[in-house]
Amino acid sequence: MTDTARARKLADRIRVVVAETLQRRIKDPRLGYVTITDTRVTGDLREATVFYTVFGDDEERAASAAALESAKGVLRSEVGRQTGVRFTPSLTFVPDALPDNARTIDDLLAKAKAADAQVREASSGATYAGDADPYRKPGEDTEEAAEAGEAGEGPGVADGARDGARTDGKGSSDA
Repeated sequence: MTDTARARKLADRIRVVVAETLQRRIKDPRLGYVTITDTRVTGDLREATVFYTVFGDDEERAASAAALESAKGVLRSEVGRQTGVRFTPSLTFVPDALPDNARTIDDLLAKAKAADAQVREASSGATYAGDADPYRKPGEDTEEAAEAGEAGEGPGVADGARDGARTDGKGSSDA
């Protein structure tokens, strides 16, 4: 039986320890601007996955990944020293897909904005197909009913269809 609260607390602590150790102890020149975004620990507390992002191009990302792999032992021993757990979890570094997802969302939003601008341009000189306001207002219903009543027609009553007579040409009535 695993305790998810304990695993979550340990994951948060590992994230802080790894970030502080990268900032203070690791002096590898290949290590760029690395940000530890998330850490997940398995239920048995034996393995920890550390998600990170690197500010820079693909070369800097590859160099930072190599630097993290070479510093894995130092980071694991520091995690074991500062957390005090019986078994220090093994660390796995995974580049976080969050910046790529954010970039994709930004691109989609830019496309949607451009499409909205095109629709706005196309509709700027356009006129309505019918009336400007196709909906009836409460005051208009009574005026039209009064006009129809003066003309001898009630609303919904067609020629020859009064008092239940059918207008389908068969001449029978629904009584």
